[in-house]
Amino acid sequence: MPTDRADPEPLTPYQYPNPPEALPEIVIPNAIPTDERLWVPQAENVWFRPLCLNASQGYWMNLLRVRKSGVLSRHRHPQAVHGFVLKGRWKYLEHDWWAEEGGYVFEPPGETHTLYVPEDVQEMITYFQVNGVMYYTDPYGKGMGYEDVFTKIDMCRKHFEEVGLSADYVKQFIR
Repeated sequence: MPTDRADPEPLTPYQYPNPPEALPEIVIPNAIPTDERLWVPQAENVWFRPLCLNASQGYWMNLLRVRKSGVLSRHRHPQAVHGFVLKGRWKYLEHDWWAEEGGYVFEPPGETHTLYVPEDVQEMITYFQVNGVMYYTDPYGKGMGYEDVFTKIDMCRKHFEEVGLSADYVKQFIR
């Protein structure tokens, strides 16, 4: 609520508590980790690094790391996806554009596409925010499986347990 008090000092932090129901922030100083145990295997030569697994709203944010060329997956999104390429490049076979280092991609709801990494890319890392589900299909739309925030949490739990970080390690990313 506004007051007529003048700001005593621009660097004075907010003086009241946050709402008690507010969830804690997530701060990850080294989002691209040097500890390989933090990369969760998704497929051969494909990993993800969880950043936020939002179970209450059904989305996740992660880094996708690929160290192979060729088709990674074909999938459909019922909700929007945002991506920012940190390293390497990739494309969707259905489009003529390339997602290159420093580039941003908005994927509209309803689109089905086939992610391809070219042979000259040794490593691709892209930050993705995926809302809802990734529905994997064959070239003709037949369902082949899916991922959502809950399957991602399960993958993390299993992996972190296997590498000695404990299944509970994933809890820091869940909101």
